[in-house]
Amino acid sequence: METITNRTFDELVIGDRCERMHQVTEQDLILFAAVSGDHNPVHLDAEYAATTPFKGQIAHGMFTGALISAALAMDLPGPGTVYLGQNLSFRKPVMINDKLTVVLEVTSKHESKPVVTLSCTVSNQDGKTVATGEATVMAPTEKLTVNAPDLPAISLG
Repeated sequence: METITNRTFDELVIGDRCERMHQVTEQDLILFAAVSGDHNPVHLDAEYAATTPFKGQIAHGMFTGALISAALAMDLPGPGTVYLGQNLSFRKPVMINDKLTVVLEVTSKHESKPVVTLSCTVSNQDGKTVATGEATVMAPTEKLTVNAPDLPAISLG
């Protein structure tokens, strides 16, 4: 079981950063489609996707957004963070087997509320930026260390 600890609003300083990595799989695309209801064939049908300008299946844009959400929840600020908003620009397609790195950096803190703004950059294994944006969160005010719950095994049939 993984233990995760947050950084409280008072602990955060401008320039704090984190990195989180994820390798994209076809199962990621299938599971995201099942949960989101987005069954666009460019994500799920290899034969169809090969006829598109991408020449293969691409990940849902909001799958990349979900990786940013995971970094906010698990790393910076971490447990207890409340996601308030996100702007996001998709720069390049994310392909199956891409190794993505999410980088978050604290860029501002509200003077009287525990609200923090973070820049968000997602790059692939070639160092190419696939998405950029800015997230606004309510940072936790109390220190918290929790055990991340074990998730059930999921099989596709």
